[in-house]
Amino acid sequence: MAFLGLRKWPTPVRSYLVLRPMAPFIAASGITFYLVKTMQDMGVRSETYAKDPKNPYAAQIAREAHH
Repeated sequence: MAFLGLRKWPTPVRSYLVLRPMAPFIAASGITFYLVKTMQDMGVRSETYAKDPKNPYAAQIAREAHH
């Protein structure tokens, strides 16, 4: 019997059967997160913004530059 036109589909019980089709999306999410983090870190530490007083990491960058 269909409830509001929706069929009941069998779902896999084993977790690897659920994760297997999602693996490319999980890997792409991890790669995207890493690349965005890297680009943000490069932008914050660039010469233009490293000495900007509005930069929240300016003090940390200045401390690391003296070491």
